[in-house]
Amino acid sequence: MAAEETGNPGWRLVVVGGHTRSIGKTQLVCDIITALPQSAWIAGKITQYGHGVCAQNGHDCDCAPDEHICAISWESSQDSGTDSARFLAAGARRSFWLRTKQGYLAEGLPLLREAFLEASSDGTRDAPLNVIVESNSLLQFLKPSLYLAVLDSSKADFKDSARLVLDRADAYIFRRGLEDSGVARPPWSVVPERFLREKPSFLQREGDPLPEPLRQLVKRLVESPVQAS
Repeated sequence: MAAEETGNPGWRLVVVGGHTRSIGKTQLVCDIITALPQSAWIAGKITQYGHGVCAQNGHDCDCAPDEHICAISWESSQDSGTDSARFLAAGARRSFWLRTKQGYLAEGLPLLREAFLEASSDGTRDAPLNVIVESNSLLQFLKPSLYLAVLDSSKADFKDSARLVLDRADAYIFRRGLEDSGVARPPWSVVPERFLREKPSFLQREGDPLPEPLRQLVKRLVESPVQAS
């Protein structure tokens, strides 16, 4: 958001998504935070739930708010075992977790905006806020400053929600090389060839450091004027 719209220095928004679960989206968020500690990241994760099943993990969980269709909370410990705790451990200045019922993310956006405003006005920074969020669904409502899409050739599943925003990715991060596919039709076979020609692609196996060109891509963003809307 621009400063004139919010009355604060605004924020830059990086969104990390992917074609399915368990492909290292959370790890990529952590890697970016660790690689650019001077950015004082506000990091977060969006989880949708329904019928006792978490849309993020695909199994029964306790992520649903007890009384409302959406809730947001700030992480207070690096050792709670949650993904938001991992963000703090990686070096994020603050970390949040937004939970919404499936189909009700729009109702959670005011909570998200208030969280950003709170973090912007906490007195620790007067520069634009650097925010990184793990989510695909957020792209239905916001145009981030940077959208990074994670692809893993060993996972055949390709969610429709990820396919719909694939063309909006600013860069693709591949978790395996072509020789490591292991499935008959790897997920990047649905990525139009022109996307791969026109947009940066990086190979980063889980456990490897953030590729330097990718670090530079994010670094240029956090040094640029505010763009998210």
